[in-house]
Amino acid sequence: MKAVFIVKNSTPEKSFQIKETDQPKVANHEVGIKVEAFGLNYADVMARLGIYPDAPPLPAIVGYEVVGKIVEVGADVQNRKVGDRVVAMTRFGGYAEFAKTDARATAIIPENMNAGKATALATQYGTAYFAAEEMTRMQEGDHVLIQAAAGGVGTALVQLAKWRKCTIFGTAGSQKKIDYLKSQGVHYPINYREQDFVKEVKKVVGDRGLDLVFDSIGGNYIKKGFGLLGAGGRIIGYGAAQMTNANFFKKIKIGLGFGFYSPIQLLSNSKSIIGVNMLRIADHRPDTIERCLKNVVALTEQGILNPVVGAEFKMNEIAKAHAFLQGRQSTGKVVVYVK
Repeated sequence: MKAVFIVKNSTPEKSFQIKETDQPKVANHEVGIKVEAFGLNYADVMARLGIYPDAPPLPAIVGYEVVGKIVEVGADVQNRKVGDRVVAMTRFGGYAEFAKTDARATAIIPENMNAGKATALATQYGTAYFAAEEMTRMQEGDHVLIQAAAGGVGTALVQLAKWRKCTIFGTAGSQKKIDYLKSQGVHYPINYREQDFVKEVKKVVGDRGLDLVFDSIGGNYIKKGFGLLGAGGRIIGYGAAQMTNANFFKKIKIGLGFGFYSPIQLLSNSKSIIGVNMLRIADHRPDTIERCLKNVVALTEQGILNPVVGAEFKMNEIAKAHAFLQGRQSTGKVVVYVK
């Protein structure tokens, strides 16, 4: 089979090679999938740059999600069969013509579901659902801040917050993305390049504070977001995009920027800090992944969730796709089609 390998931690143009390799062998609890399309996530960019700790050693096939048809079923798998069309979370190995994964990390999708939209349902919508529905629960009237709200996970969080009838603040870095956030139903879009999001939020919430902050940026954005929480508020971190392209000394500065917190501080102010790493959940709680995927597919079929495809590429355009994502040009999901 053909697969995209990261062979060097470098720029998009210098990092990738498409090579022939063996089709992955399926274990008893796994399924093999003939891939139609795979999605890109910002963690892929960090893996390419050599700053994602969980990434496999080079040369490596990364990729967290695929859409395709099951072509092989492990001996212990009961609820999937050859021919099922699925969206699946993969623990790497997604950038290929064939992939494998734990059968519990798949959800059956309709034959007519757009492959690009379906790829968003795995890592991005699965992360958003787990963060917003399982690690906490948004309530009607909650005031919610979503950082990088025009991205894939951000879009999913906006749609979930809208479903829960929350007041939504969302940050983005261009007028085009601000317009996109308005179209998605964000009540208070904030251009972080032109406005101080802390001041903009405080104009609305005052001393009440926010109920929820969802953060994929890390560094001092966590510290600032924590400061905006009211009593009972929660901040959920699921990324550290500030680390991208940072040198050693800047990484130290960003790390210190997160701030320092003690249990007494959290208890006395009734605030929470929650971390989300979907790889850890997939490793240790595969049933949770199965439940999240099943629910996001159901909500999509009901029209409550509507993944947005921001850009589409072919496999031989993988460098261009990575450059597009790293350049923060995307709104919604960046998809790569195998054929």
